[in-house]
Amino acid sequence: MRAIRVDEFGGPDAAKLADLETPRAGPDQVRIRIHAAGVNFADTLMVLGKYQATPPLPFTPGMEIAGDVVEAGANIRWFKPGDRAIAVLDHGGFAEEALAHHSRIMPIPDGMSYEEAAASPIVYGTSHVALTHRTRLLPGETLLVHGAAGGAGLAAVEIGKALGAKVIAVASTPEKRKVVAQYGADHVLDPSAEIIHEQVLELTGGAGANVIYDPVGGDTFNVSLRCAAFEARIIIVGFAGGKIQRIPANILLVKNISAIGYYWGAYATHKLQVLRDSFADLKRLYEAGKMKPLVGATFPLEETAAALAHLSNRQAIGKTVITMGR
Repeated sequence: MRAIRVDEFGGPDAAKLADLETPRAGPDQVRIRIHAAGVNFADTLMVLGKYQATPPLPFTPGMEIAGDVVEAGANIRWFKPGDRAIAVLDHGGFAEEALAHHSRIMPIPDGMSYEEAAASPIVYGTSHVALTHRTRLLPGETLLVHGAAGGAGLAAVEIGKALGAKVIAVASTPEKRKVVAQYGADHVLDPSAEIIHEQVLELTGGAGANVIYDPVGGDTFNVSLRCAAFEARIIIVGFAGGKIQRIPANILLVKNISAIGYYWGAYATHKLQVLRDSFADLKRLYEAGKMKPLVGATFPLEETAAALAHLSNRQAIGKTVITMGR
């Protein structure tokens, strides 16, 4: 089969097309013929060797896939060859076929394309668990979403609205702000303005945001502190801005703010039921028309390096997806 392989760490060009042996399913696995694979910021870090769960060299990146089951292990009773399936992997998704453990596979909802399916599990799973399980966002509260035009940010906007929150979003270009507004944000702000905190306070009657979703980190976290309401919850989703902030604990103390660390991938190991419940809720949201994955760009497998660069260069709106030409 064709697959992307990383033999040495580096930039996007380190992801090279190769011919590899087709894997065989173990007793608790299914083998999936992949139609589409989602590209995540974590993939760019993994290729660089900077992700917290980077596998040893050589490896195939790719953490979420959508396709057809072609082989089911001896212990699998709920998937059979021909079923359409979404799977979340540790790595291995940028390939024509891949193995997935039974605990991390879901059926593709009726009416959802392979590209939409590949664009869904990580960004929607990340944002849903962040806003429900970790921050407990309540109806009527104000949610501030940084990096709102990315896959996870757009998902946070949609989920925030579905949970009954007022959503203030931040996106860097007019094009991105237009898309974020179409996805339901009540207000969309320009991060280049140096008065975001003043705008958030004005939009909330001086109270500030109750929950702040921050996948950017660095200086953006300092902005979040100035926007935070009393007893606000700031959830640290990542550091896409490239800088890890130092948190001034005195400000947390004075405003009774909670800064919440969050690594969605850890739930597969420590609290799998949280993920299962989350995916069940997300399926209901999709079926109710409250979840609409945005595939902003697609690249064929042989152009995976370009797809990684597209994401690294902050060009992406919505989700970037690799297709296998099927």
